[in-house]
Amino acid sequence: MTSPRLTLFAVILTFGTGAVDAASFVRLGGVFSSVMTGNLIVAGSAISSASLDTALHTVVALAGYVMGAALGTHVAGRPRPDEPVWPGRVTVTLAIELGVIACFAVGWELAGGKPGIVAEHVLLALAALAMGMQSAAMRGLGGRAALSTTYLTGTLTGVVAALLTPREGARFDLRGMAILAALTAGAAGGAAFVFFAPALLPAIPLAALTLVVVLAWFTGPRGAAAG
Repeated sequence: MTSPRLTLFAVILTFGTGAVDAASFVRLGGVFSSVMTGNLIVAGSAISSASLDTALHTVVALAGYVMGAALGTHVAGRPRPDEPVWPGRVTVTLAIELGVIACFAVGWELAGGKPGIVAEHVLLALAALAMGMQSAAMRGLGGRAALSTTYLTGTLTGVVAALLTPREGARFDLRGMAILAALTAGAAGGAAFVFFAPALLPAIPLAALTLVVVLAWFTGPRGAAAG
């Protein structure tokens, strides 16, 4: 798989991540579905202020993310020297994540985009589960790709470092900036949908994952999906 194609996949996935995180933060308890370090800070603040509701939301998000990361790691595994840059197992992991996001979409629609207490926790758990799986899928690419589409502090650090050390090449710099821009755009689009067209919100992550899974399946080695 060529580097531009890998970058395209990462940008599309990150756009979906931004939308899911925006929905989680605005409608699912003020926590994130992918940024677990941020949730740990929220949890610490909630504990100090005795805010049990916020603390419970962070626990749900963390538990969902950990389960997703564990499942994703089991499916995606570790990269092997003889595999293509984008192994078929990564596509399979994202396809399973697509199923989780589809369940999230159904729950979101049933709740009318404004879930009650129970639905709020269930949807948050599903969103975090999906993000954990996606994080594990990207780790399945290994150091050859060095991509993340969920937690992006390292990407931001890499962009800054690339700007200060241009001899390392502009390709990674452009990739990192594109991914960060996709996250911002996805969050903006997701928040806009939450406020003005909540029923359409799930379309963003569903479309992003579907597009990547289909493109990866038809442009990558077919036999790798079974390996």
